[in-house]
Amino acid sequence: MRIVDLLKKESIALGQAPGNKQEAIDMLVELQVKSGNIADVETYKKGILAREEQGSTAVGEGIAIPHAKSEAVKAPSLAAITVPGGVDYEALDGEPSNLLFMIAAPNDGDVHLEVLSRLMTILMDEEFRGELLKAKDVTEFLAIIDKTETAKFPEEVTMAKSESSVEYRVLGVTACPTGIAHTYMAAEALEKAGKKLGITVKVETNGSGGVKNKLTAKEIEECDGIIVAADKSVEMSRFDGKKVITTKVSDGIKIPEELINKVVSGDAPVYKHQGAKAETSDAQGESFGRKIYKHLMNGVSNMLPFVVAGGIFIALAFLIDTIAGAPQDGSFGTYTEAAAFFKTVGGFAFNFMVPILAAFIGMSIADRPGFLVGLVGGYMATLGSTFASIGGDVPSGFLGALFAGFAGGYLMLGVEKLCDKMPDALNGIKPVLIYPLVGLGMIAVVMCAINPFMGMINTGLSNFLSNMGGQSKIILGCILGAMMSIDMGGPFNKAAYVFGTAAIASGNYDVMAAVMIGGMVPPIAIALATTFFKNKFTEEERKSGPVNYIMGLSFITEGAIPYAAADPIRVIPSCMIGAAVAGGLSMAFNCTLMAPHGGIFVFAVVGNWPMYLLSLVIGSVVGMVLMGVLKKKVQA
Repeated sequence: MRIVDLLKKESIALGQAPGNKQEAIDMLVELQVKSGNIADVETYKKGILAREEQGSTAVGEGIAIPHAKSEAVKAPSLAAITVPGGVDYEALDGEPSNLLFMIAAPNDGDVHLEVLSRLMTILMDEEFRGELLKAKDVTEFLAIIDKTETAKFPEEVTMAKSESSVEYRVLGVTACPTGIAHTYMAAEALEKAGKKLGITVKVETNGSGGVKNKLTAKEIEECDGIIVAADKSVEMSRFDGKKVITTKVSDGIKIPEELINKVVSGDAPVYKHQGAKAETSDAQGESFGRKIYKHLMNGVSNMLPFVVAGGIFIALAFLIDTIAGAPQDGSFGTYTEAAAFFKTVGGFAFNFMVPILAAFIGMSIADRPGFLVGLVGGYMATLGSTFASIGGDVPSGFLGALFAGFAGGYLMLGVEKLCDKMPDALNGIKPVLIYPLVGLGMIAVVMCAINPFMGMINTGLSNFLSNMGGQSKIILGCILGAMMSIDMGGPFNKAAYVFGTAAIASGNYDVMAAVMIGGMVPPIAIALATTFFKNKFTEEERKSGPVNYIMGLSFITEGAIPYAAADPIRVIPSCMIGAAVAGGLSMAFNCTLMAPHGGIFVFAVVGNWPMYLLSLVIGSVVGMVLMGVLKKKVQA
């Protein structure tokens, strides 16, 4: 995010002479209003003053950067004044400030930190500061900043300039819980559909590697509308007042042209941002169930790295001890020093996964105030005998954390609404004192009351899975495998996946093995079918087929979606049956898996991996044969 893009000529004033800090703030706020990105002046100004009460934002060397995150900010922006004579801004070095930049940032994300970091990077150059103070007019002021940013960040500027020549009619944001496949497939589908329709489209991806191709304030302001195809929470406040379609990430893959046409035709509803909660004026907007699903997926998405990395480390510990010939006397996993190291570190990650799940569910619901209550509630859910005196002897585990995340998030929304009635003078201490203090007390009471009951349910489920007989486990494996293939990344798929991760948290590793193999079968079966039944697929499908070998072996089920969307009646049942066979066989062979992701890359730590591989082959071949039989020949 370039500084020069956040500054407008109307938001810059040179050669000013404020008498004191308050006058300087008033000037900067007025300039921010002129930029057009402030919806409520008083609310925004209160945020600025609240930040100053915590400590002056003057950093010394003549620089002051007042800033605030606020619901009153529609889009990130900057205001700037130069004060040749200096103004006392209570800097730590005691010197007056003569270069003042004010940051306005929405209440979602950490845009203000990104802008603050960028400003400090370039303002540390004394020669650059001198040039800004000598600027004769606003145009020269902006040119000096542009020149400096170009020199400091040449690659970024080149990219920004190449994009600035394009006016995008439709913008998009794609995001899925794992941030691996759906996110990028939806982005590609929207961009391809845009080219086909002759409509310029730019898509921001919120993937596992963070936000890429981020939408700029200028692009948002000038576009016709935005498509948000996401199954987890994304930054929405920047779209306030724009036409926005919110939908599932799978719709971005399946019906991209329909979504783009709806935006261009003006049928999309106008989005109104309401703090941590986002609602549209569309009467047929997101249902309560859909919102619950997105909050859950936000927690699962942030929990995954802990489960995956921790699970693999623990599995490596067992693998090392197996190779070393460890005796089955309870020391397995700690028999060698290397195994003990991996098991200990993996255990640390595993211990965090349940509190992290609850924390990010709470944060998805109530923004930052929800993070504390979710984290503490989730941690309380993991406590057993150490918490017996007030919370029950049995940890409530995964289920308790789910409850803590949702209960904590919605409790904090209630607290925030109640605090709106408090005197304005207390605004500055709400986020740092009142919200944390009240939230912590409330979640502690709630978890003390609910922990014993959730603990009994959690223990009952764990015992049920542990005591299932061979035939029952095979049926469960078939059901889970089929669920992974019904909608290939949709609610059924994610329900099976969450069940698998919950089983891992309870120490049942065979469930996750059936879940992962069920997700691997569809792409592999399709890849095999395009190889051995070429006359049943179009030329484009045959060309794309081999890619599904890689996606399937990597446990990326979404590779099968384009084929399922093109012929759902034949492809989906074939994949479901193949995946069910693989899941059932995995259970029958007592295969286990501690890491809920990785595909073939974690087979070395799969329990009974040779039979697991055989199960995968059999299930994939079954799916391939069924597709070969059911699909019709493609007309040449």
